[in-house]
Amino acid sequence: MPLESSLYPAEIEIPSRLCLTEMHGSILVNGKIEGEGFAREDVFAACLKRNSNGTLVSWRLGTAPNVDVATVLSAVDAAAAAWNLGTGPWPTASMGERVAAVVRFRADIAKVRDKVIAFLMLEIGKNETDASTEFDRTLQYIDDTLEAARNLDRDNSRLQFSGGIIAQIRRSPLGVTLCMGPYNYPLNETFTTLIPAILMGNTAVVKMARFGRLFWEPLLPAFQKNFPAGVVNILNGDGKTTVTAAMRTGKIDVLAFIGSSKVGDIIKSAHPMPHRLRSILGLDAKNPAIVLPDADLKIAVQECVRGALSYNGQRCTAIKIIFVHASIAKEFTQMLVAGVNALKPGMPWHEGVAITPLPDPQKPLVLKRMLDEAISKGAKLENPELGGSIIGQIFFPAVLSNVSLDTELAREEQFGPIVPVVEYQDVDEFESYVVQSNYGQQAAIFGRNPQVIGGLIDKLANQICRINLNTQCQRGPDVYPFTGRKNSAEGTLSVGDALRAFSIRSMVAARHDDVGKSVVQGVLESDTSSFLCTDVLL
Repeated sequence: MPLESSLYPAEIEIPSRLCLTEMHGSILVNGKIEGEGFAREDVFAACLKRNSNGTLVSWRLGTAPNVDVATVLSAVDAAAAAWNLGTGPWPTASMGERVAAVVRFRADIAKVRDKVIAFLMLEIGKNETDASTEFDRTLQYIDDTLEAARNLDRDNSRLQFSGGIIAQIRRSPLGVTLCMGPYNYPLNETFTTLIPAILMGNTAVVKMARFGRLFWEPLLPAFQKNFPAGVVNILNGDGKTTVTAAMRTGKIDVLAFIGSSKVGDIIKSAHPMPHRLRSILGLDAKNPAIVLPDADLKIAVQECVRGALSYNGQRCTAIKIIFVHASIAKEFTQMLVAGVNALKPGMPWHEGVAITPLPDPQKPLVLKRMLDEAISKGAKLENPELGGSIIGQIFFPAVLSNVSLDTELAREEQFGPIVPVVEYQDVDEFESYVVQSNYGQQAAIFGRNPQVIGGLIDKLANQICRINLNTQCQRGPDVYPFTGRKNSAEGTLSVGDALRAFSIRSMVAARHDDVGKSVVQGVLESDTSSFLCTDVLL
């Protein structure tokens, strides 16, 4: 049976657990879930169907909100009112109160796990294992962040004495936060900024990603139930107009954005007082791998296949280009092709599927253009039977050898299933590529010689922020710092770092004399301040 017919038969059988009725998404503004009063846009599954004529056609999952500028501004106003210049009930609440609210919220969203996973599978084409992992990892991230917040609060509960001054130093919130997550991890990546932001006392406006919107619907009641009105506002609309309008109000104090550096710059530039804007940004990456002559090829190939093509390569942490020493390039490439061609394409619910439809219907054509340009400049498609095949919204991974560094594929992030391979003679070629790159998130080194690897580490450490030895580029565990240099990031996202990123150190100080001690002791004993206190969270 032809591959296209096997992937897209006349009738696509969808498991009953995924046969959801059409969902019509709502928004959450100022504590109210609203499903009417705004425009809507159709939401289609990444998976296609055949119509009666045998043509592949889109499959509508439902509709998502498409709010106008006025609605976005009302959400910003609601968040600003809840912040109330830092005097609102949420920013002045104790850490214990905020922790308790997030604990209740976590318990409530765990109840809708299956619905969220179903929408991640259908709307963004994530296979069931990856969709389940994204949800479960998000719950784990919340748990880890709660524990880190408790530890931070315990550490800050102590009084300090120095230079004749009594002081207590705590972290206080920054203000209204605009959270914008990416479509490849629309739940997890959004929550890695939203949860620490609100836990530290900020209020938030969440702009949904352009793909991955319907899964928010079963989550909205948990936000409404567990947080005061205006603390969390969630909506969707055209980013170019609504986000720009929100920034121009000057009421956004923190920008938490995960996406391209180009878009990030545009958003930041719209703020009237950029010096007052705190930015936490996860941006583009072009993570290279180098395979040294003495590398264990089985390990290198296995990690490069996984690192380059997990979730179709749609990860900023993916390996985006592989440098292989000329002496082993042929053998490595043959093994790489075998590993890539063994990946099973199919629908997200198919067992063992690795290659699934891309959520962006325009992305296959973008990838085809990059592929064709590289071939026109001398690259060789090593798996021509399947590589680069477009079937519906599936783009089967293409392995390219002899890729010129003078191509878009070598310079820019493809964010999709193309694996470019570059032969090198000397590690200086790899080092030069990393130094000259506009990006600086991660790299992977495959080899065994400690002298060579040690030298590479020292060269790379001032260019990128994570060096992976004989393993793929990746983000986790979330307790480790996740950041980048150059165009790849601003700020650091890990469990502990995120709490600090969404807050600032503030302190109460008094002279270490009878008057000072009396006032401090009086406040502590009367329990009149949430900030100046020595209560310890358990």
